[in-house]
Amino acid sequence: MSDSAPTVLRLISTDFDGTIHEDLAHAPFAPGFEDRIAEFQSRGTKWVINTGREMASLLESLARAKARVHPDYLVLVEREIYRNEHGHYVPVEPWNSDCTRRHAEIFEALASEIALKLDDLSRRFDASFYQDPWSPLCVIATSNPQMDAIETELSALCRAHPGLAAVRNDIYIRLSHVGYTKGTALGELQRILGIAPGETFAAGDHFNDLPMLDPRYARHLVAPSNAMPAVREQVLRHGGRVMPQRAGAAVLAALAAHEPAF
Repeated sequence: MSDSAPTVLRLISTDFDGTIHEDLAHAPFAPGFEDRIAEFQSRGTKWVINTGREMASLLESLARAKARVHPDYLVLVEREIYRNEHGHYVPVEPWNSDCTRRHAEIFEALASEIALKLDDLSRRFDASFYQDPWSPLCVIATSNPQMDAIETELSALCRAHPGLAAVRNDIYIRLSHVGYTKGTALGELQRILGIAPGETFAAGDHFNDLPMLDPRYARHLVAPSNAMPAVREQVLRHGGRVMPQRAGAAVLAALAAHEPAF
């Protein structure tokens, strides 16, 4: 799955934070990145930002970065799919409705156990615990070692209930339905568009990117130098590339080995 010769891409899936965008950098997007994406789009290749962020947060960051090029699709909160229609992102159905329904069902069925786990964790860990529209249990830890311990606890809960998953990004974690991830959302996009994993490029840097950095969904896998060790290891294990550059510069360099769709 490594890219020794130019290959044609029809779908590019990139995480956002730490993969193509860096808040504290002088230029949030690497010079040349947007131009290269626009070249792919002009030839028919679709670009999806596949992120754990929700809509308002992502669109605000794109606006602050003065983004000139906009994705054809968004995958938000690691599971909801939106299509760009003349600058407006509209839900992809029935995926989003099914996603909302199945999350509501599993969270309702496990409400008492989740509440007990929340009470237990909040007594033992000095972290921030809350719920939001996407999860009845969200945690922001004070450090990665503390989050390691909290993740261990939540993983045990998920093993007891196979439909439940814990989705982590750095010191943040939330609960989700196991059937809805960055990977399965990418797979649904491929089904809709008629695009194969061999025509798909995926780049990510953190734990929540692991489900899409999988040859079931993409055969051209990339991690930047700033990616977590677990991400770099998985990408290499599946024949992908760990780039020497950071973030968007890494994605830009990796795309040089590929050609647009048409």
